[in-house]
Amino acid sequence: MSGAVRGFALLPLPLLLLLLPRAARGAAVCGLCPGPPRNGSIVSRFCESRRDAESDGRCCRERGPAPGRLLGLDLSNCSLQSVPPGLAEATAAFVLDLSENPLTAVPSASFRGFTRLQSLVVPPALECPGGSDAWQDVTVDRSSRLCQGQRNPCNSSEQLAWPCPENSVCAPDGPGLIQCLCEGPFHGYRCLREGTFPMLLFGGILGTATVSLSLLLWGTQRRKAKSP
Repeated sequence: MSGAVRGFALLPLPLLLLLLPRAARGAAVCGLCPGPPRNGSIVSRFCESRRDAESDGRCCRERGPAPGRLLGLDLSNCSLQSVPPGLAEATAAFVLDLSENPLTAVPSASFRGFTRLQSLVVPPALECPGGSDAWQDVTVDRSSRLCQGQRNPCNSSEQLAWPCPENSVCAPDGPGLIQCLCEGPFHGYRCLREGTFPMLLFGGILGTATVSLSLLLWGTQRRKAKSP
């Protein structure tokens, strides 16, 4: 079973992404192709089977006054030659259809974080991400390859390519992918630091750096605006 380990150091996310509403962050992937999920597709059938779901562009979402959690994504027949970067917005999806596209590959790294994915359709010439061992069942016909039942690579009898270090535990991170999570009270690089993570200190440093950078950029723009 192949695997990949996510870094152990805690990296700050861009502040703007934290400020954006969830609906705004998750809307772009639903409009990568025109129209709703195609009739008869695995995403369309999944959405119709749930009373709490509705279509939103090519997405299937939880029903609600605001765009709910993304449950499925139909990108079939979208003329995709590679997996779009926006696919990362669909990590909560249970079903995903990428069939009938001139894709040359479906890299496993593109599905990092897709721990809930249970049904994936890809062109028949391509392998399931993570390989057949990453799925409980793989079926192929003339138009598609269906990968069903994502396995937990941490429960595999095969030895992991990158075993987790001491003071950490293995956790699934997508088809054939793993991440190593620090056990309390350990944290930091390779989980070597013991004790509570200094959130107040980290937040203060990050906030100060953000404000300083903002003031610097603001001052630079003002000087440029005043210069003839």
